[in-house]
Amino acid sequence: MPPAADIADLIARMRQGERLATSRIVTELERASATMPAIVAALAPYLGHALVVGFTGPPGGGKSTLVNAYVAELRRARKTVAIVAVDPTSPVSGGAILGDRIRMTEATSDEGVFMRSLASGGHLGGLSPAAVRIIDAFDGAGRDVIVLETVGTGQNEIDVAEVADVRVVLSAPGLGDGIQAMKSGLLEIADVLVVNKADRPGANETVYELKSALSLRTAEPKPDVLLTSAIDGTGVQALADEIARIGKDKHNRHGADDRRRARARFLLKRAAAQLVDDALRDTPAATLRSLTDDILSGHASARDAARALLGQKIG
Repeated sequence: MPPAADIADLIARMRQGERLATSRIVTELERASATMPAIVAALAPYLGHALVVGFTGPPGGGKSTLVNAYVAELRRARKTVAIVAVDPTSPVSGGAILGDRIRMTEATSDEGVFMRSLASGGHLGGLSPAAVRIIDAFDGAGRDVIVLETVGTGQNEIDVAEVADVRVVLSAPGLGDGIQAMKSGLLEIADVLVVNKADRPGANETVYELKSALSLRTAEPKPDVLLTSAIDGTGVQALADEIARIGKDKHNRHGADDRRRARARFLLKRAAAQLVDDALRDTPAATLRSLTDDILSGHASARDAARALLGQKIG
């Protein structure tokens, strides 16, 4: 492990805007290397500044193109930006399939923007723990806004609700099945609903359908439904203004510490789930068979058997 002085120097260089230092720290956190705990501890005094904005929604809505347009709007306002783009996992290498980098060439060619693509790792909720650690790295680097773009797989992809300060849920005309999926999950986490590709036929009907779905939602306040076109910029300024307004309101009500605690809870939940997976993998087959037989015979509930399993492994 590098000396503490070397890590402090690396973080200082990152905070001065050195891209190589930023890339090094992000890579160490992504890999969860032996250096990670020391980096996390050294970053702690610098966290809580950035606004984290999550973009999610069914595939085909144009998330990457809209993120590119939103980032351009932020840069016009002289905000520094980082993008965490979660791509599908390659079945060959296990890494990210870098589709987002291809669609965001304008943003990534700007010195005021730093982007890292991550593999989803097969997580049904859309995010891996590495995404949260990298958000902290960009926050510690002093970026004003961190944009988190998820893969886009429908209603299961709601981890963004725990990680992002402002959640933008995207749809587009012609995604009828996507709207149906959103009603069951994504609508409940949205701070802003966006119908992208406003120039396409059916855009106004999609807005109406989303507003109708929102009428069934009991939680308040209900999110606005905005029309955008990432291609010609229609509605992008209004979206940027709405995100900034919601972000400021949440900061005033909850503060940076509460928002960081929400991300820590996400990491805790994922770590607990990993412990369960490890316990199942490491438990002898005979013990597992005995526990499952107890469940089948009615001598133990699944919950009791799980407690017995974890008690052996965690204590």
